Amino acid sequence: MELTDLQQLFVHELKDIYSAEHQILKALPKLIKATSNDELSTALENHRQVTEKQVERLETVLAGIDEDGRGQRCKGMEGLLEEGSSLLKEDATSQVLDAGIIAAAQKVEHYEIAAYGTLVSFARRLGHTNAAHLLEQSLIEEKEADLKLTEVAEFYVNNLAA
Repeated sequence: MELTDLQQLFVHELKDIYSAEHQILKALPKLIKATSNDELSTALENHRQVTEKQVERLETVLAGIDEDGRGQRCKGMEGLLEEGSSLLKEDATSQVLDAGIIAAAQKVEHYEIAAYGTLVSFARRLGHTNAAHLLEQSLIEEKEADLKLTEVAEFYVNNLAA
């Protein structure tokens, strides 16, 4: 795909995060199953549900510019999820594994925060007001998920893992 203007880059980045969100939806059930901490499993399950809504929002944004999310694989997310998945194969106590799952999940959240922040900026510059609003909702949710993971780590998991 040739990228010659901001609109084309916007579409490229939308497809990238669309792929990323689908990969996350596939990975989250494995992480949830591997947790031993109820607060952590609840936080991850809640975010799985939010992620489903984010995918719907992305589909709305893509349809609004006569595009779909097909044809692109987010290699960045693929690498982050592979790294997180390899953690599940380590010989670790359940408490340490929970701390590692949070670390892996926060890496994913930070990737998404960067992606949605960029997309909001692009959408605003291109005059895609509705898209900017929808993408900003997802950006806020990603920041909230990151804060929730920090809270779970600091008040529950890290103390047990120490």
